[in-house]
Amino acid sequence: MIMKNKLVGTGVERMSDTTFWIMKQMFKIYYLIKPVNKYIKRFGIKQGDSVVDYGCGPGNFIRNASVLAGEAGIVYAVDVHESAISSVGKLIEKYNLKNVRTILAVKNHCSLPDKTADIIYAIDMFHMVPDTDSFLCELKRIIKPNGKLIIEDGHQPRNMAIEKINKSGCWKIKEMNKKFITCIPSY
Repeated sequence: MIMKNKLVGTGVERMSDTTFWIMKQMFKIYYLIKPVNKYIKRFGIKQGDSVVDYGCGPGNFIRNASVLAGEAGIVYAVDVHESAISSVGKLIEKYNLKNVRTILAVKNHCSLPDKTADIIYAIDMFHMVPDTDSFLCELKRIIKPNGKLIIEDGHQPRNMAIEKINKSGCWKIKEMNKKFITCIPSY
């Protein structure tokens, strides 16, 4: 169990630099087999949307989110790991992604203003968050009242992810599919 926690970061707020590098290499292989564009299209990002990739990691979804949001939209790549921000910065330069901004989060807090996002997605990272109540309330703070959160279970059972979402009191589960849970803010 200890080795699994070190490798996938379960309950660890910030993975080590070495683990981040290994994760980045594994994702390169994984997303050759399972293209990101098919997955991210299911999020419902539209032209002009304000999108937050919370826990963006090496930026696997950033380029596709940028295209879907279009010139009138904006994509915020948020992560607690400096290497993630650096990795996304390189993607911004490489692909000239003019509508992408990086934000280094501190613990569960980022510098985005209240009610910024139409869509927030948190893919393969929820299992790493030690204080899920604080994290989910922060996401509610930055979502617009009619926005939605797409959250992937990560390396935890679905029922555990559902329990954490419900316990926070910040979100209502709108729908679920095999890959992710879609939530709307509770008021």
